[in-house]
Amino acid sequence: MPLLEQSLHKHDLGHLRIIAEFWGLELESSDVDSALEELCASLLDLEAVSETLEILPAEARSALNELVDSGGKIEWAAFSRKYGVMREIGAGKRDRERPYLKPSSTSEVLFYRGLLAKAFFDTEKGAQEFAYIPDDLLEIIAELGAVDVPPRQKEDALGRPATPVEKAFEIPATDFILDDATTYLAALRIGDKTNSPHVNRDMQSLLASAGMIKNDKLLPEAIKKFLEASRSDAMDMLYNAWLESTEFDELRLTPGLVCEGEWKNQPQVTREFLMNLINDIPQGKWWSIPAFVKAIKEKYPDFQRPAGDYDSWFIKRESDGQFLRGFAYWDMVDGALIKHLIYILHLLGRVSLASPEEGKEATSFSLLSSLPEKKEERGKITVASNGKIIVPRTFSRAVRYQLARFCEWDEPKGDDYLYRITAESLQRAAQQGLKAEQLLAMLVKYTKEAVPPALVKALKRWDAHGAEARVESLLVLRVSKPEILEEMRKSKAGKYLGEVLSPTAVIVKSGAIQKVMAELAELGLLVEVNT
Repeated sequence: MPLLEQSLHKHDLGHLRIIAEFWGLELESSDVDSALEELCASLLDLEAVSETLEILPAEARSALNELVDSGGKIEWAAFSRKYGVMREIGAGKRDRERPYLKPSSTSEVLFYRGLLAKAFFDTEKGAQEFAYIPDDLLEIIAELGAVDVPPRQKEDALGRPATPVEKAFEIPATDFILDDATTYLAALRIGDKTNSPHVNRDMQSLLASAGMIKNDKLLPEAIKKFLEASRSDAMDMLYNAWLESTEFDELRLTPGLVCEGEWKNQPQVTREFLMNLINDIPQGKWWSIPAFVKAIKEKYPDFQRPAGDYDSWFIKRESDGQFLRGFAYWDMVDGALIKHLIYILHLLGRVSLASPEEGKEATSFSLLSSLPEKKEERGKITVASNGKIIVPRTFSRAVRYQLARFCEWDEPKGDDYLYRITAESLQRAAQQGLKAEQLLAMLVKYTKEAVPPALVKALKRWDAHGAEARVESLLVLRVSKPEILEEMRKSKAGKYLGEVLSPTAVIVKSGAIQKVMAELAELGLLVEVNT
């Protein structure tokens, strides 16, 4: 940070004399440069600093203590919200009205004593304005304040433990995201996103962050590694990919918010800051979410806002299109982001949640070091002669991913995934270069040869002959006498008729029923339609 002389260099002689007056000094120099040198020499005296600190108002000393505790600087937006702004007053008006005698804020008290300055410093978020204590002055204040101003220590966790009501209904952490991810990846592989009932934007972004999806295309090597990893290793893969990602943007994924425009935020920096606060919370202890969010609002309100900017980000409430600009909407935007990040930690198996009752919004969370270690269970695949397959959740995800490519999917039941082998699913698999014999080999291997003989026969015949039976919905025209059918086939209606089923029945081509009826009316025949 700048030194005292650098911090005061931009001020005029009148301002330097105001500072000197508060320190009980009288400047002899009449030009700015000489007065500045004289003032700095006096202000950086240990005894003079001690005397000035002793007579500071309590609120000003508290603000100074906070600056020292924060390493000598605090973002100006946060500091001024707590200790008040400084009025912009020109030298002429200042000398006439003497506002320093009746300061409007604690910030002005410190400013007119030379104990506080403002400047822009480079940060990870870009250039931001800070309130700061000049570096050489800070050393003296810290030395003098060794008793009154404790050294900076690891802070206690923000917020408080959860109340019995806040933790009444527990929602334990799970690793179910692995199974949902397997389902979604399989759906993408067969080109059918609608077949994955568990997909959400968070999981899509997680898979992209983990390098399994790029521009809606699957990356086979990364997927293979993920599916073949143990469940605990696969969870760590997702968690670490999320933690380090610069692309996963919790703010833009927060439910109920719509982000518009070209403005940029820094999700990874924000995530790291919030995770540091979360990691201060005792593991295994239920912690209040509302109290945690409130404490962040009070102490670190600008945790994701460069220079405390609440106006340049265009964020709308999804429900009614209301723009949420300004600090007044902090809870709806910044507070909602914190809650969503905690939900993502639950999704990744790092926290358990709890609410007042089932179905209510989570009001507390408990931090875990990791999911309880689970033995990798294979389970057992069950195959029926009618082509139905039951795969338990604990079965190999890599095998289920491959099986899903050959089958139609039914809704999961409990911890079981349900599939059906059909002609349509085998045709779809064939279009991807898969053969029924590959499916049969998998079933034989993973059921330990417990595949029903009828299904074995059906799969082998499919590879040899394809579909040998077909079920269709057709429109059939029936007449009372063969002569009528013959007359119709010779008329204009004949081109709309298809395969003859019997002397008195014929198939009507798709979409041609009205035209056939019109032609028959011309022949003096009225048609009765039964649907």
